[in-house]
Amino acid sequence: MPKRPKCLCRQRGCGELLDQPGYCSKHSLDRSKADREQRGSAAERGYDNAWAKARAAYLAKHPLCVTCCKEGRSVAATVVDHIRPHRLKQAIDSGNAATIELARRLFWDSANNWQSMCKPHHDQKTATQDGGFGHRRTAG
Repeated sequence: MPKRPKCLCRQRGCGELLDQPGYCSKHSLDRSKADREQRGSAAERGYDNAWAKARAAYLAKHPLCVTCCKEGRSVAATVVDHIRPHRLKQAIDSGNAATIELARRLFWDSANNWQSMCKPHHDQKTATQDGGFGHRRTAG
């Protein structure tokens, strides 16, 4: 069976040959670091101890994945999803008080902006909304 041809690193101007499509080890680390810095830590995005307690209470009251229920299945939820993305870190980084307040309201609005989901459905929704796997980022 013939071997797959080598691929160039996806970093512009690098030219390193790889066995699989993607980035060479140097540029892979650079991209990971840049992504982490842009995204921020969980605490910077609002996911602190208060969130952990609120999340546990919400999942106790709403134990099933809403998407699975719509499909006629009963699957335990493990994630509390924000229906409308809050983008709290970006709001804080902007320094705009009104934007920060809106993001905090969205973050903590359990009545209108939270839903229980299983991890596969949450990952699918998040990738679609946030631009993962080739999807365009949606407004929100």
